Amino acid sequence: MPAAEPSSSADRITVVGIGADGWEGLSPRARLAVEAAEVLRGSARQLDLVPGDVPAERVPWPSPMGPALRELPGAHPGRRVVVLASGDPMLSGVGTSLVRLHGAGLVDVLPHPSSVTLACARLGWAVEETTVVPAVGRAVELVAPHVTPGRRLLVLGSDGRTPAQVAALVARLGHGASRVLALAQLGGPRERVFAGTAAGWPHGDTDPLVVTAVEVVTDPGTVPLPTVPGLPDDAFEHDGQLTKRDVRAVTLARLAPLPGQLLWDVGAGAGSIGIEWMRTHPSCRAVAVERDPVRAQRIGRNAARLGVPGLDVVEGGAPEALAGLPAPDAVFVGGGATGPGVVDACWAALRPGGRLVVNAVTLESETVLAQLRARYGGDLVRLALASAAPVGGFTGWKAAMPVTIWSGAKP
Repeated sequence: MPAAEPSSSADRITVVGIGADGWEGLSPRARLAVEAAEVLRGSARQLDLVPGDVPAERVPWPSPMGPALRELPGAHPGRRVVVLASGDPMLSGVGTSLVRLHGAGLVDVLPHPSSVTLACARLGWAVEETTVVPAVGRAVELVAPHVTPGRRLLVLGSDGRTPAQVAALVARLGHGASRVLALAQLGGPRERVFAGTAAGWPHGDTDPLVVTAVEVVTDPGTVPLPTVPGLPDDAFEHDGQLTKRDVRAVTLARLAPLPGQLLWDVGAGAGSIGIEWMRTHPSCRAVAVERDPVRAQRIGRNAARLGVPGLDVVEGGAPEALAGLPAPDAVFVGGGATGPGVVDACWAALRPGGRLVVNAVTLESETVLAQLRARYGGDLVRLALASAAPVGGFTGWKAAMPVTIWSGAKP
């Protein structure tokens, strides 16, 4: 088969990062690319940063812009297209979206210093020691897992209301003394800083081009929540249908969360397994399947409060509710293991190499686990936990119901 012809310059898309310093801040190469364009795409604000003597046709993005990004390669046939993006197009920007949609072979990116780089330069923060939380077009609750003592955060938000939302969230989590700065128009002639504390944030709105910086200071009495599995039981709203803290930690160790992977939490109860799975890494995803509508709503509240608002809650019973869900990398069955076809459907849906973990506390469900071990191998363990409790004027051990855990990996 003959080699494919290389794409012409008119077939490709060039993405040019531009900052608040506008045309003057562009590199010579970036200016040449814009001057050679026949079509310029960008927001109205970005297009206005280009001098009037640049002859390209200027086409602002529609709202929503997703369909326009998908259709861009064929939208201007035979013409050189340059897309303007804020700062570094590959940092939560349009460059990332275009490469994801059309492949790196069709997109050339000419970056500008990012808002993260500029913010760290102003604050004197080391970039590698600063946590960046992208919240553009996303729930601000994503910040919650990162709010721990002494941590430095940069939150990339959608508009000038983001700093106030971040401050309110940080204060609500028990870190009201945290220092909060809103850095607006970084690198441009209108650069300015809004300052305050999380509990006393005085600014309702700041500027559309803003980065929120947080230096976390924990209030006395606040117990920070880690991202490693095993949150306190009272971190969750529940009705008793909850995988308890120590068992949860062992269960998640068996599920082995990895970045980018998807978990099904079947019979989710309070949603604790799926929530803690997602808290281990921002790219972890989870689906919580719960037949009880009251519990399903409770799972959503728990997920938002604990910083994983993207948890997908499916109301319905297994195995019927599992149909059509994306294939999981791991499945936890915490309730309904004795239901006809539930465990078999979960095993069949697993990706190769995926992990299935099933917990049992009754003799009937333990029988299912023994059958799983006979059929698929894997590990079968029993946890017997006891907690210190008053016994008259003394202290003794109060035993919890033993929990049996089967875990297996699909070949």
